[in-house]
Amino acid sequence: MNEKLPSAEEAIRILKQSGCSPEVIKHCIAVSNLAVRIARICQRNGVKINLDLVRVGALLHDVGRSKTHSVHHPIVGAEIARSLNLPEPVIRIIERHLGGGLTAKEAAELGWPAENYLPETIEEKIVTYADKLIEGERVVSIEKTIRELSKKLGADHPAIKRIMNLHREITEICGVTMESLVRKTYI
Repeated sequence: MNEKLPSAEEAIRILKQSGCSPEVIKHCIAVSNLAVRIARICQRNGVKINLDLVRVGALLHDVGRSKTHSVHHPIVGAEIARSLNLPEPVIRIIERHLGGGLTAKEAAELGWPAENYLPETIEEKIVTYADKLIEGERVVSIEKTIRELSKKLGADHPAIKRIMNLHREITEICGVTMESLVRKTYI
């Protein structure tokens, strides 16, 4: 498998050629911008991160929305990415970004291959986290995200706890604050 990451421009071209709407593309760009900001803060705090993987993985995380806006878009996106011979780390970001990730049991219940779809690497976690902080193209608080998901899924849904744990992990490991994320200047 080709391990060379596409450039940001190539990733946007993939979104367009796959049939993503302008709204989805704008969302992916916003998630990528935020994920890169988070990753840079993490790097400054001594965390080793592949910044290019974060950028491209975030740009392509919703490529499956070119075919469906259902809960299955990560699996569809991974299929698209595999058909384009994209590197496995990008495919894993696409597969693992839904909610706070899925256990093998939850995946099987959705009809997905019974595998673990929980974000594992720091790059996967950052993209998943950034996606939860972007509504359309705007940065929202983790509290708003949790409130909205709790209404939709129920306050006791496992995804809520995973997202809260992801928030805690990223903020502790990287020293990220909401204030640093909403600043308009790039770090």
